[in-house]
Amino acid sequence: MVIIMKLKSNVAASEAGFIFNPSTGDSFTTNSVGSEILFLIKEHKSVPEIKKIFLEKYDVDNINFEKDLEDFISQLKDNNLLEI
Repeated sequence: MVIIMKLKSNVAASEAGFIFNPSTGDSFTTNSVGSEILFLIKEHKSVPEIKKIFLEKYDVDNINFEKDLEDFISQLKDNNLLEI
């Protein structure tokens, strides 16, 4: 079963990588890769779909990207930004 991630409805994320959670007042910034992942999450892409898109689009190592993606998603979860 593939789980689709979703940013919480009240979380704001800009294309520039600024993330704001009005429930907590916390704000975060991310780089262009993080911004692209957030955009794909907003588009209701699953983890396997995000991984496939990045591996086709960029010259990245599969194992390293998978680990980095898992770490990024964990950070989003830890900061209460995702609905899963």
